Amino acid sequence: MYFTSEPEHISMLRDTIGRFAEKELTDDKLRAWDKACEVPLDVFHRLAETGICGITIDEEYGGSGRDLVAAVAIIDELARHGGAALAGPFIHCAFYGGMNISENGSERQKKELLPKLAAGEILMAYGLSEPNVGGDLAAVETIATLSDDKSTVIINGTKRWCTGARFADYMICLVRSGAADAKYKNLSMAIVPLDTPGIEIFDLDHIGLRYAKTTDVVLTNVEIPVENILGGFSSWNRGWDMLASEALDVEKLEITGVALGIAAAAVDNAWEYAQQRNQFGRLISAHQSIRHDLVEAKTKLQACRHMLYHAAHLAQNRVSCSVETSMAKLFVGDTALEIVLKCQQVMGAYGCSSEYAMERHVRDIMVMPIVGGSSKMQKNNIAARLRLPG
Repeated sequence: MYFTSEPEHISMLRDTIGRFAEKELTDDKLRAWDKACEVPLDVFHRLAETGICGITIDEEYGGSGRDLVAAVAIIDELARHGGAALAGPFIHCAFYGGMNISENGSERQKKELLPKLAAGEILMAYGLSEPNVGGDLAAVETIATLSDDKSTVIINGTKRWCTGARFADYMICLVRSGAADAKYKNLSMAIVPLDTPGIEIFDLDHIGLRYAKTTDVVLTNVEIPVENILGGFSSWNRGWDMLASEALDVEKLEITGVALGIAAAAVDNAWEYAQQRNQFGRLISAHQSIRHDLVEAKTKLQACRHMLYHAAHLAQNRVSCSVETSMAKLFVGDTALEIVLKCQQVMGAYGCSSEYAMERHVRDIMVMPIVGGSSKMQKNNIAARLRLPG
């Protein structure tokens, strides 16, 4: 159950990432990448050479076999060593790409895209939200129509908060493909190459998770082959089934893994700082108030870890876990924020300086109760799934 001792292959993955991070994810690099809102892709490609990007892809398509617990551990460990710097691109590859195509793609799409995703050669972005559409994704206004001969899909609309659209090769785009009043039965998912004519990308500045720019992607008469409908033509108007299925549960685990890793990094930083900083004639770790803060942070972190990996274990075994993944996203997202802010207080003014990683941890963790399905949305999901009358 992953709660007594971690499987050896996951411990080995953590060791591999730790060694890679020690060489590639130095404080100076992380600070510079965060300021530029960009991580050089050559760093991600070197990470991909370890083979980790195939962790959500079956062996017949070039992967190592689906292991969601190991995949979450990779995200957790990458975030602990470098925030979203490489955890972000890994998610774009292994989850937005590998997981989505594996679960929902046509056989043609799997054969064409999965080997490249397993090797880390291509990346994907999501195009779900819109200027007028946030949590209510079924109300998307981006329109997709078929050409007269049904060989081409023509897309018009604007997608918002498309993080990574400037480095990704494709965008998984949620579109309205049927009548406006046929909610939930009028949606499709399209695989849109981001170099297609008619696409314009506009940057949106943001405070946290600055591994890549987040963007508006404007699509004007963008034409893609009908074969690029996720799942093939037979999946036209079946996009909601894909979105509301296991893919949505797993997406909650991805961002929650990042939150856990960032919180763990903050605890590491505060724990070390408290044993180095001397005030009033003794280390601040000897002051009862600091000791209590640190122990409380460690305890909450352990609870977060159990919540996340329990949900990941259920998802790996394809046990219905919408409630558990929402609970993990809610609890870890909110609690990780509490942990990091408490750790910042332990470090005092130094925790507010950009010369220290804690300042970046705070900015990154601030968005966690919002991104990937807000805490309010998770509460609604949980209440609905548990059939609470209302």
